[in-house]
Amino acid sequence: MKSNLYSQKKRWKIILSTIALVIICISIYYTNTLVNHFARQEKRQIEVWAEAVQRHAEMMKYTEKFFLEVSEQERHSVELFAAAYRQLLAGSANEKLDFYFNIIRNNKTIPVIITDDERRIKHKTNLSVEQESADSLYGTLLREFSLFKPIRISLGMGKNQWLYYTESRIYTELKAILDDLYFSFLHEVTGNAVSAPVIITDSTRQNVIQFGNLPEEKMTDSLFVEQQIKMMVSQNEPITIDLLNYGKSYVFYRSSNLLTQMKFYPFIQIILISLLIFVAYLLFSYARRSEQNQVWAGMAKETAHQIGTPLSSLMAWNELLKCHPNKIEGIEEMEKDIQRLEIITERFSKIGSPPMLKPTNINPLIIETIDYFKKRSSQKITFETQLIENKDVLLPLNASLFRWVIENLIKNAIDAMNGVGKITVKMHEENHTFTIDISDTGKGIPKSEFKQVFNPGFTTKKRGWGLGLSLAKRIIKDYHKGKIFVKSSVINQGTTFRMVLNK
Repeated sequence: MKSNLYSQKKRWKIILSTIALVIICISIYYTNTLVNHFARQEKRQIEVWAEAVQRHAEMMKYTEKFFLEVSEQERHSVELFAAAYRQLLAGSANEKLDFYFNIIRNNKTIPVIITDDERRIKHKTNLSVEQESADSLYGTLLREFSLFKPIRISLGMGKNQWLYYTESRIYTELKAILDDLYFSFLHEVTGNAVSAPVIITDSTRQNVIQFGNLPEEKMTDSLFVEQQIKMMVSQNEPITIDLLNYGKSYVFYRSSNLLTQMKFYPFIQIILISLLIFVAYLLFSYARRSEQNQVWAGMAKETAHQIGTPLSSLMAWNELLKCHPNKIEGIEEMEKDIQRLEIITERFSKIGSPPMLKPTNINPLIIETIDYFKKRSSQKITFETQLIENKDVLLPLNASLFRWVIENLIKNAIDAMNGVGKITVKMHEENHTFTIDISDTGKGIPKSEFKQVFNPGFTTKKRGWGLGLSLAKRIIKDYHKGKIFVKSSVINQGTTFRMVLNK
């Protein structure tokens, strides 16, 4: 009767796997819910931030327009000042000049310098303390008053005077405030509270004016900038603004790096949990196999020890029987069985110890094993061998343990056929490996049990320990570094076991 050990083990695996899957699904669902909630909150914050940027940009645009109007008004004031000065110089005695004097006198803000053709200063007003001491217009003073084109005042007779002016102190102070507002605006946009990566470009969408929440060393790479802008455009429409000295500009932005990382968190969580389960399974399997190996080795050595005492007695009794004057029938076969018991004892004693591998001719080893079973099995069982003839096949083997594997496979084949059938042993040689197939015409093995038949304790017999194939796999895989597996099996037609050994 099939052992219930692996059926129960399989059920527990299914139950534990289902529980683990449910826990993983609940964890992932909860994490995904948190990520989505965080994403919605950040999206709302970014939308509020974008609206604030738009309103701030409109305010900046209005402020810039105001300063342009102030600048234009100053230009008109200077032109009016120049016209009044011209009229004052050309005025007659009968003409009332108070009006022009008042215009010139009322200029309290715009710095003005009037020079002759040789740039000797004739009149100056609203200059700083440092500028007041100058007698002619040259050097630094000339550069400061060359911001605007000078106004020519004709005096007649080919003589002229020139009116130089620059921005008023009030306008300069206001412009400094505007510049501060401008840079504050850029830093507020790029260094936003929601940590969203931002890039501000000019109208070409290529020249970067300012950026924030992006690595500085990568922003020098035009390809990286282009990729970031494409990513930002795919998420949000850029905000269009007008900036002083730049004109039409664009604000590109996307979700924060934290949100991007949070989106991948559930997948990372799955990988980590799966890795943890996999490592735990490997450790558990290793510990279980180590424990089984110790139990098997201990049991094998104890068995060898227990068999040793009666075996010594049997050998002595057999020698006494040989000395009997009357020849006893079957004593030779009895001696063969005693020798076999010696071999079995040797095998058990070697379990758990690294065996010595020697170059061994495999053909006679298999032939001797088959001959042994021919004499001790039903006459209705036939044996067929397809060996590599006319050649010694030398493989690194421990002959005693390898013969045990062959015996186990043949004995299982005999049991599977219930005393009636055919056993075939085939060999095949390749460049670096040697293959042995042992086939029977028995009841077969279900495909679902191809791997389970090598598990210790698994058996389909009413009486059996289920250790034969497990030990065979241990001998081939661990001791000979080869492979053993069920090559094929058909229910009620037979099974083929294959062994692959390295040359």
